[in-house]
Amino acid sequence: MEDRARAAATASRAKTGESDTLQQNYVTPGMSGQPIATVDGRKSFTPTIACQKTANLLEVLIQPNGTGDIGVVRISRDKDLDGKFDSSATLPVPVSGICANGIISCNPGTWNQCRSFRWDLDAAKDLKLTQVDMPELAGCYCVNDSCGSNLVFGNLASVLKDLGGGMVGALTTADPRIGVAEARINGPVIDYVGAQTTACSASPAIGQTAYRTNPAAIQGDAFALSSSNPVFQALAASPAGTGKAQQLRGCTVTREVTVKEVRVEVVIARTAGGYATIDDGAGNVDFLMGSPSNNSLSGGSCRLFDFKMTIHVEDPDRLKSATLPYYFVDDWGQLRIDGTLVTYGPGAWTGSGYPPGKCERKRTSYFAPNIDLKPWLTKGDHEIWLRVAVGGGGEAFAQIHAEVDTSCKTAERLVDLCSGYAADPKCSLSEELVDGVQTFRNGVATGLRPLPQTRLFGSANCTLQITRDFFERNRTYVCSTDSAALPEPDLSRGAYIIDHSTETLLADRQKAKDGSVTTSTRAFALPPQAAVPVCEAICKTRAPKANTAAAPDGVVANRQNSPSGYDTFYHTCDADNACPAGPGEEVVSACGCLDDFPEAVVMMQTVRLAGADMTCTTAVP
Repeated sequence: MEDRARAAATASRAKTGESDTLQQNYVTPGMSGQPIATVDGRKSFTPTIACQKTANLLEVLIQPNGTGDIGVVRISRDKDLDGKFDSSATLPVPVSGICANGIISCNPGTWNQCRSFRWDLDAAKDLKLTQVDMPELAGCYCVNDSCGSNLVFGNLASVLKDLGGGMVGALTTADPRIGVAEARINGPVIDYVGAQTTACSASPAIGQTAYRTNPAAIQGDAFALSSSNPVFQALAASPAGTGKAQQLRGCTVTREVTVKEVRVEVVIARTAGGYATIDDGAGNVDFLMGSPSNNSLSGGSCRLFDFKMTIHVEDPDRLKSATLPYYFVDDWGQLRIDGTLVTYGPGAWTGSGYPPGKCERKRTSYFAPNIDLKPWLTKGDHEIWLRVAVGGGGEAFAQIHAEVDTSCKTAERLVDLCSGYAADPKCSLSEELVDGVQTFRNGVATGLRPLPQTRLFGSANCTLQITRDFFERNRTYVCSTDSAALPEPDLSRGAYIIDHSTETLLADRQKAKDGSVTTSTRAFALPPQAAVPVCEAICKTRAPKANTAAAPDGVVANRQNSPSGYDTFYHTCDADNACPAGPGEEVVSACGCLDDFPEAVVMMQTVRLAGADMTCTTAVP
């Protein structure tokens, strides 16, 4: 018996022990309508899981350019799953970094002027890129020459999987019927084999996926369906369903009030360039740029000086005003926002080259245009560019003034976890506490009601006082449940065997039809058990890897002493106690009972303390 069990376990592990084998033996043939064999290989069958199948669900072709960026990304799709491509598109921006759900596009070969994009679908269900802030992306890393050479071709398979995986995630999120059976890589191309699943619905808005965002709806929908289901009603009316039982189910109705302090730097902030930020603490902030000291710029006969400042706008709705109240230049000046010319002086200098007149004007020109900059300052990063033409000695200065609504942000909502029980006719209210006052006891109203309460929410800098009839209801419902109206089983024989048997003697008591009882005993012994290893032998390996991960502050490798590191892997050792190391991996710990728990604790503690170190508190250490 033990040998048969070990053989069955080995055969099962061979077909399902790894994700690749599981996909090859079951997932891919199941989604593609191909035969699936049992574990022992004696029987096979062809399942019908998908309504439509296509070998060309999605095809992604990439072509890196000379700067290491992916200059061309061509996406071909089979939208109606008829086996033929019916749409093709090329990304409008180069790819400098790849994320789990989007891409990052920067100036070619650098990590400057980067923009973050998330994979989305438009109204026609075509893939598109939506510009977002980088924190909305996950798992980002750099691929162009600013992080290393030949990163795309050197890691072609993983780059294709990561890039295509983000697209597939957007497709399956928008249409849950789509299932991906297999990904095939051929040079710079990755193909996805797909199918339509999920009950073969004609609409992507299927009811099953709605429960992911509203789990409480399952109870009401299940009751409504059971009321009209003939099979359920037949079982409920059967002798086995005539018995009734009751369950007590607790729930709460809570009023949630959140108060959040809004700071100026959360709404608008200078993230690069410029030389000063002046915040008066009352919602007014000024960003200063240029070189205002007298004759601090030496221009010779005529020289152009560029001053750039990046301003990030996170919440445009709270930006009450943004203006250019004041600037001065010696000799000529012009100011642009995101490349668009906003103002210039003292003459009509509108081009990007030298000014139209003599460079040296022998004086400083002062301007107070008070231009409204809000139309340019939408959500995201914006570059303020001050260009000055100087003949001889000169100086330049520009002031961006913003007024921010820093009033507290409040939100209030009722979280009702009792709605399902209240709508169920089989449930009735038994107990209720409203802010500590007992309003129901044993299903009967007590006649007591709490007085309206006033509570404070928020912190010292942002406080909200509200008065409401209640803030929390704690309820207990009594619900009738179906139970089998069958006689309870006779457990006396089992109790006798347990009470009177030993490790070597098996006792039994049997009752005959005439009511007589017979007792017996016989020798009993368990078969010998084979020795069980104290652990599953594993080994630890590592492979070198360049650190190309990216964060909002830049590429992580640029903040490290050494830009390269290692990926660590754990493998289950084979029957000969040999470590099945992968390509390029070196063995760190040989096969055995490894215990890396202390190392894991140190890593988790390091992350915890690093996060705590970035939080300002008033606690005494």
